[in-house]
Amino acid sequence: MTPRKPTVSRVEWLKAKRVVVKVGSGVLAHGGSGVHRDTLRHLASSLAQLAVARIEPILVSSGAILAGMEALGLSERPRDLPLKQAAAAVGQSHLMRAYEEAFQPSGCRVAQVLLTQEDLRSRSRYLNARNTLFTLLKLGVIPIINENDTVAVREIQFGDNDTLSALVAQLVQADLLIILTDTAGVFTADPHRDSTARLIPLVRPQDAIGSFCAEDTGSAASIGGMTSKVRAAGRAALAGVPTVVASGREPDTIAAILRGEEVGTFFVPSRVAMQSRKRWLAFASQPRGGIVVDAGAKAALIGRGKSLLPSGIRGTQRTFRAGDVVSLLDDAGREFGRGLTNYGKDDVERIRGLRSDAIARALGAKPYDEVVHRDNLVIVDAPSARGSARPVSVQG
Repeated sequence: MTPRKPTVSRVEWLKAKRVVVKVGSGVLAHGGSGVHRDTLRHLASSLAQLAVARIEPILVSSGAILAGMEALGLSERPRDLPLKQAAAAVGQSHLMRAYEEAFQPSGCRVAQVLLTQEDLRSRSRYLNARNTLFTLLKLGVIPIINENDTVAVREIQFGDNDTLSALVAQLVQADLLIILTDTAGVFTADPHRDSTARLIPLVRPQDAIGSFCAEDTGSAASIGGMTSKVRAAGRAALAGVPTVVASGREPDTIAAILRGEEVGTFFVPSRVAMQSRKRWLAFASQPRGGIVVDAGAKAALIGRGKSLLPSGIRGTQRTFRAGDVVSLLDDAGREFGRGLTNYGKDDVERIRGLRSDAIARALGAKPYDEVVHRDNLVIVDAPSARGSARPVSVQG
């Protein structure tokens, strides 16, 4: 690795005290079909050095299926879902044993934490996971987080530990997210196939790079691609977490990033800090229903940071209760926001289109003027093809 002088934009943000590092199966395999022990040792050494420097490391690691493939003598990643889950069940204990052995020379203790996105969509489970991770860090233990592949379905199909790492970075209020991959960063094309591909050193919040980022279809050991890494990095940066996508095959990568060197692709974070509740709403919550609003209400919510009043509501979708997370939808049915509703579906239907001072006459009481208060509301992009939304701003 050739060190380069740090840029002001990186040095300004890379004063990290808590770092989330994500490593995928492609890096852990190092071109093979099993866990590459030297790669694991280099990674463990880098994280142990962070701990010595009083920086709290959290590792999000794929590799359960990879380790299971090795234990079961499989040369290719299983395609059948039950076999994937079986390989993950066999491999998770092997993976953790390999990590314990890798961290043993440094004296660092590690803990296994298995999560799915469902664990983070429930507010109470989200807070429980957060408290557990904070307690482990206080005890000087390095959490090693993986998706619970033995019970997860969607996560296995899409290999979405990149998204999980962004959620974890927000969950623990990390100062930095490092996503390690098998290339030097994000390129204009796949550098494995295109010799003219150029590294993209810097991505700002306003940059739209999804249309030309390199898409790596993965290997026999991994199904992840660069698109999911770019999406996760953008999501974390939007929540105010500086993010670097860089090579996991260089032993000095993590230390170089912390020194502020121009390693990999740096995603400049938003300067607007999100509150904990809004981070959960934007990135981890699962809406129970939807509220359709008119164009005027949408403009007020997005452009002026207003609360949602009943006068701007045109209708509802699906069933929800007071206190549930709901999607805010425009006339075309596109989600543009999420929030905690003060009223259930039936009450919203009874007061929609009314002024706030008419709520008491319609319901017999008026506990709230707003259906969704701006303090409990975030604005998001239109849904992606897979049904998730990428938050773009926070009002309130």
